[in-house]
Amino acid sequence: MNSSDFIEEIRRLKKEKNAVIMAHYYQATEIQEIADFVGDSLALAQWAAKTDADIIVICGVHFMGETAKILSPNKKVLVPDASAGCSLADSCPADEFEKFIKDHPGYKVISYVNTTAAVKALTDVVVTSTNAKQIVETFDKDEKIIFGPDRNLGNYINSVTGRNMLLWNGACHVHEKFSVEKIKSLKKIYPNAKVLVHPECKKNIVELADKVGSTAALLKYATNNDCKEFIVATESGILFEMQKANADKVFIPAPPEDDTCACNVCDFMRQNTLEKLYNCLKNETPEILIDEKLQKQAVKPIKKMLEISEKLGL
Repeated sequence: MNSSDFIEEIRRLKKEKNAVIMAHYYQATEIQEIADFVGDSLALAQWAAKTDADIIVICGVHFMGETAKILSPNKKVLVPDASAGCSLADSCPADEFEKFIKDHPGYKVISYVNTTAAVKALTDVVVTSTNAKQIVETFDKDEKIIFGPDRNLGNYINSVTGRNMLLWNGACHVHEKFSVEKIKSLKKIYPNAKVLVHPECKKNIVELADKVGSTAALLKYATNNDCKEFIVATESGILFEMQKANADKVFIPAPPEDDTCACNVCDFMRQNTLEKLYNCLKNETPEILIDEKLQKQAVKPIKKMLEISEKLGL
């Protein structure tokens, strides 16, 4: 089948099976176009909790499917490719993180949503890049906090809150690869461009930013700002939504250090394809399954995040 055939069949199966397709901003364009909902991690988590569909298909990476299943244990949650993992989640094995927590008694544990269900089960509250700053600020100033697994996001949150959270040494391979020199070179070509940076980036990249924020925050900033040119330092999938919302503006992907690439792409995110999405809906597999005891423990910090986010109006 060609792309149009896959799209037609995906729409038919979705209706037939009362399924919804949720896609992260970092998905390929054709996946975003066919999705019922496109968003960042917080938005996907919130939407997964509210949908009345029988089947939820998460087009993202594995931990996102787990998060949806944790919030909707009685629904069937599918992912197009079960091997679409996350370098950041993989940088924080649950057994090692548990030992790290035990080695630092008396600390509250805040975990970034980009973690496995097992790590979430060790956590007091989950955060996303959208709400991390605000949720950290709900803790007392003298509260001892472990933040994992992203050291770059943790460093950024420490810098903007004045905290001194103890950081797990993990990172996202995509956001680690941006080049200061290449962004500066782009600024010479586009001197009026605003630089948009995701807080998972290293400090030297963040320091170049006109705006630091989650994918949703960067999209909102680009839409509301009068500037016509933007250099974007995050996974390049977000450029599709940025361009769709701002046809009169120019979005330039910040390249990685690798000279062979013009933009920075997450290979895990791009493992999802129309063909895999079709087969996923047709065969109702791969399915995300989580042990009931683990689900009950892992849902607590996610619900706490959603409750705080709602209270703060995020």
